[in-house]
Amino acid sequence: MQLPDLRAIVTGGASGMGRAFTLELARAGATVTVADLDEDKMAAVVAEAEALPGSVRSQRVNVVEEAEVAAMIEESAAAMGGLNALINNAGIFRDGLLVKKDKATGELKKMSLSKWNAVIAVDLTGPFLCTREFAAKMIETGTTPSVVVNISSLARYGNPGQSNYSAAKAGLVADTKLWAQELARYGVRVGAVAPGFVDTPILQGMRPEVLENMLKAVPLRRVASPEEIFLAVRFILECDYFTGRCIDVDGGLRM
Repeated sequence: MQLPDLRAIVTGGASGMGRAFTLELARAGATVTVADLDEDKMAAVVAEAEALPGSVRSQRVNVVEEAEVAAMIEESAAAMGGLNALINNAGIFRDGLLVKKDKATGELKKMSLSKWNAVIAVDLTGPFLCTREFAAKMIETGTTPSVVVNISSLARYGNPGQSNYSAAKAGLVADTKLWAQELARYGVRVGAVAPGFVDTPILQGMRPEVLENMLKAVPLRRVASPEEIFLAVRFILECDYFTGRCIDVDGGLRM
C-alpha cells in the first residue's frame, strides 16, 4: 500500500516512537488516528500535524479495556472514512529482577505480580484486543489490502530485569506469525518491528554515564532516532509481500 492511501490507527501515538510514527505518516499524506490516554499530548500532536499533507485526529483509549478498543475501531473507521492499517505501539515498562537478595540485609525482593500483570496487559493483551477488533472490521467490510504492524523489542530475546517486558514482546512476535497465517486469507498482513535503544523520553531520562555504558554493547555506538525505526514500519506498510516476520532494528546489538 502507498502511504497516502492509509487510514491508520497508531496506539500510544502521543509520545515517543508513536508520536514520530503519527507525524511521519501525516507528512506522507496518510489519514491517522492517534490513540492514547494522554489527551494533552494528543492535542499537541494533532496541532503539530495541521500543516502537514495528511490529517490527524485523536481518540482516547485504554488498550486493555475491551469495550474501549472496540469503540476506537468503530469510531476511527467512521471518522476517517475507512480503516486499513493499525500500528500496535502502546507499551509500558515495569522493570525489576525476578528475585533479588539485598547484600546488606539478606532480604529477598521479588518482582510483584502487579508489575507482571500490568506489562502483560498493556504490551500483549492490548495488541491482541486491537488486532482482533481491527481484523474483524476488515473482514466485515471486505477491506483489502490491510495491514497490522506490531512494535516488539530487542528485549524479546530476554533481557535481565525485564521478565514481564521480555515475555510480552516475545509473545507479540509469536502472535505476529500466527495472526499473519490466520488472516492472510482475508487480505490482512501482519508484521513486527523490534527496536533496540531508541531516543525517546525514557532513554533521555537516564543518567549519561548509564546510557554510555549501555551503548558500549551496540556496534554502532549510538541510539536510534524514532524516525529510523519508522523506516522499518514504513517498509512493512508498503511491501505487500511482507507478512509474518519481525524486523530487528538494533544497531547490531545482541542480547
